[in-house]
Amino acid sequence: MSKIAVTRVGKPGVLPDEDKLGFGHYFSDHMFVMDYETGKGWYDPRIVPYGKFSLYPSSMVLHYGQAIFEGMKAFRTIDNRIVVFRPEEYLNRFNRSADILCIPRTDVSQIKEALFQLLELEKNWVPGKFGTSLYIRPFIIADDAYVGVKSSDKYKLFIILSPSGAYYAAGFDPVNIKVEDKYVRAGIGGLGEAKTPANYAASLRAQEEAKKEGFTQVLWLDAVERKYIEEVGTMNIFFKINNEIITPALDGSILGGITRKTVLELSRAWGMKVAERRISVDELFAAHENGQLEEVFGSGTAAVISPVGELSWKGKKIVINNNKTGEYSQKLFDYITDLQYGKSEDKLGWISEVAKL
Repeated sequence: MSKIAVTRVGKPGVLPDEDKLGFGHYFSDHMFVMDYETGKGWYDPRIVPYGKFSLYPSSMVLHYGQAIFEGMKAFRTIDNRIVVFRPEEYLNRFNRSADILCIPRTDVSQIKEALFQLLELEKNWVPGKFGTSLYIRPFIIADDAYVGVKSSDKYKLFIILSPSGAYYAAGFDPVNIKVEDKYVRAGIGGLGEAKTPANYAASLRAQEEAKKEGFTQVLWLDAVERKYIEEVGTMNIFFKINNEIITPALDGSILGGITRKTVLELSRAWGMKVAERRISVDELFAAHENGQLEEVFGSGTAAVISPVGELSWKGKKIVINNNKTGEYSQKLFDYITDLQYGKSEDKLGWISEVAKL
């Protein structure tokens, strides 16, 4: 990557009250931007003040939805270091999404370098209270001014930063989830395994209906038989059944979560029996009926680990672990967050240091 030009804001902003951050409401002073053109490749990397940018009304992303994004986090550790959790894993997934959406790949090492330069500049925007973080949102949009169905010849890449608190208002308390039996989000061979806006647009209708019914999230079933569990709208899903950790296999319609991968790697390292396989909602409810469903939890960058206390399907409701956070969910949450905040030693090479304060 050529040298990154930096244009600073005239008057730096101030980190909001850490107790009132919420998720995705505030943004730091600067953002990273880079352009792409067929025959030229990625060029003109730069850090500029966060703000509006212009697009032609004919920009292809507005008409054909060619876009991808990622989400990762930077943390302020207890010894005042700024670190990022598993950045290469997220940037590699960014490229997998790019392949699916016919978007040019980026160089992972170069984008990591650009990200870390941006974070160095914005380190005062990283909150320090436990449960807070600086959310990192890289994204690419097609900005060729052309109306016609084809892959774009021009793209823009951005990285924006958002100081954030807990993703769910309930924090680490168990959430209640509706098993969706009416709508479909993704099918095998489609866009389900890509982190692209279309996937989230496809989930909105069911999500809105679920919220009106008092649920926190939707658990999706497969698009064909409508009985095999896939993922929650913002998380991968795990079940602890008879002391075995089970999660749906990545079959082409499920996002390969980095936290999901982390949970699987930790579970295997801890000697747990682990299965990545198809699991039907009937099997899940039968396991509960038999007293073998011990815990249910989601995993994702935003929430880390999110215990599930209730599941509802076709009017039937089951309560998991007396609607309390399970021992294994707590163990995973503690281990991962202790790494992220520097409370325990990183023996796995998952933490990348950006700066010291």
